[in-house]
Amino acid sequence: MNERLNDRGLQKWQGMIFPEQKALFNEMLRDDEKRPQRIADEYELAEFDARIHYAMAYHLPVKLTVWDDGFTSEVAGDLHYIDEITKELRLKLADGSVERLRFETLVGVEVIE
Repeated sequence: MNERLNDRGLQKWQGMIFPEQKALFNEMLRDDEKRPQRIADEYELAEFDARIHYAMAYHLPVKLTVWDDGFTSEVAGDLHYIDEITKELRLKLADGSVERLRFETLVGVEVIE
């Protein structure tokens, strides 16, 4: 019996990943990058309030840092309206659209002069 075995070479050692596994793995990596929302103390909130009112009084653009589901992003534009009933800011963006941002999602406020 001098038959040779059909060896598959390195193919037998390569792993097989299904699309569902790849999606779950990417989601797991994304979840690892998430950070909890930083809670601003009363002094920071007072500073945010002062900067927002200053920007509205002198019609200056602002750059707001917003927390959204574990990630932060920056949004720049002109403050259009403060709605204290629904606790939202209305920010007019450069393209003319208006974006509503909730007070509790604000992480930072910077006035652009």
